[in-house]
Amino acid sequence: MNWDIVEGNWKQFKGKAQEQWGKLTDDTLEVIAGKRDQLAGKVQEAYGISKDEAETQVKEFEERNKDYKP
Repeated sequence: MNWDIVEGNWKQFKGKAQEQWGKLTDDTLEVIAGKRDQLAGKVQEAYGISKDEAETQVKEFEERNKDYKP
């Protein structure tokens, strides 16, 4: 997944991220603005998980959405 594309189309991806991580608020997702490292950090913070687990979840999110074409 190309994160430059994700950043450019964050409004579409924001819904997908909220489906996966329901604890992330709209405001939090706006702040993330498609930045991968911020997404992983906010997932870690919201769910009280390790950095490695958050990274794993973001990688799985990438895999599920790798064929997305804006």
